[in-house]
Amino acid sequence: MRKVCTALASLLLAATTSLSPAFAADSSDDHNDAHRHGDEARAGSIQLGPRPFFLVNDMSPGPLKQQLQACTKRSEFSRTDFSIGHRGAALQFPEHTKESYEAAALMGAGIVECDVTFTKDKQLVCRHAQNDLHTTTNILATPLAAKCTKAFTPATYDGNGNFVAPASAECRTSDITLAEFKTLRGKMDASNPRAKTVAEYLGGTANFRTDLYSGLSSGTLMTHKESIALFKKLGVKMTPELKSASVTMPFDGFTQQAYAQKMIDEYKEAGVPARRVWAQSFDKADVLYWIANEPAFGKQAVYLDDANTVAELPGYAELAGYKARGINIVAPPMFALLTTDGSGNIVPSRYAMDAKAAGLDIITWTLERSGILADGNNGFYYQTFDSAIKKEGDVMRVLDVLNKQVGILGIFSDWPATVTFYANCVGRK
Repeated sequence: MRKVCTALASLLLAATTSLSPAFAADSSDDHNDAHRHGDEARAGSIQLGPRPFFLVNDMSPGPLKQQLQACTKRSEFSRTDFSIGHRGAALQFPEHTKESYEAAALMGAGIVECDVTFTKDKQLVCRHAQNDLHTTTNILATPLAAKCTKAFTPATYDGNGNFVAPASAECRTSDITLAEFKTLRGKMDASNPRAKTVAEYLGGTANFRTDLYSGLSSGTLMTHKESIALFKKLGVKMTPELKSASVTMPFDGFTQQAYAQKMIDEYKEAGVPARRVWAQSFDKADVLYWIANEPAFGKQAVYLDDANTVAELPGYAELAGYKARGINIVAPPMFALLTTDGSGNIVPSRYAMDAKAAGLDIITWTLERSGILADGNNGFYYQTFDSAIKKEGDVMRVLDVLNKQVGILGIFSDWPATVTFYANCVGRK
């Protein structure tokens, strides 16, 4: 997902040449729309804010810092497909909301993500998980709480006031209809495990995020179709992820295959060319379904790697097997692609080299999601190279290795401005 990096350009060309006549006719309008928005970006409508410049100033001295410092003097920045809005701009805006998507586009993300799940009446909506409404929306504070799979249960404490068990709830999109879903408001994904009340439970936002954009006039939830229309208006490309269902499939006759097809059908109905869509799934069966049944979309469908540790990562033989079955793009987490050498430098991992050797393109996730880096404990995304991360500015070193040495197509970020800045500065489209 990026504007047009060299590796991606050939992939896009291949996808474009396979379009049906109907899609070919639609693609010219789509291209013109994107071109208009590209002109706006070149005219200075991309707004990065202060964070990228803060990160550059925080870098250790060296050639990369000098290169990026020279770029801080630029007055204009362009949208880039190297920068993918992860759930929009989820560092500060409630994820998968209109406001989050608009912020990602404003920060120059060339591609924006809608995670796709479904409601009780089998309508597609944008949520990171089918069962996250209790932490990502205000549902528990509304009458719809009565329809949740699991009602709110307050935290329990013993007679001495010691914490015994956390507060809990579970609310699914499949618990409510689309009309009911649209009455909710998005909030930052968080909960307070020590909560005694619903109001307390709906808090818990991480201290490196903010609730400033979670008011009653924001947090606009979106259907999948609405996200497509918005992304077309914004001139960005699209990367929907088909989420695993929390309910048993088939759901009221709705099969997994019908679910995968419905997602693609909504792009076709909206006249969106396959070359502007990167369908994703952690379920290999979904990706293979698109390859077999929607080959124009399947050519750049993304197989998401769900490994949690290095030990779970596939080796060369398995990666080559993906390619043999028609999978062209893999998307592992950042830790899978990076490690350190004997001198403490960040370098490509064995997985990165094996994926390239197998002929696979690579996308990765997720930058700007780990909070403060200077504390030296950066968790999941940095687990294989955390020893090399000392300060906030090291984000730029991570990006540089992923771009120049691993050769990724692009990267998901919770704050796309950082990636947009870097891409513009190093000439990455």
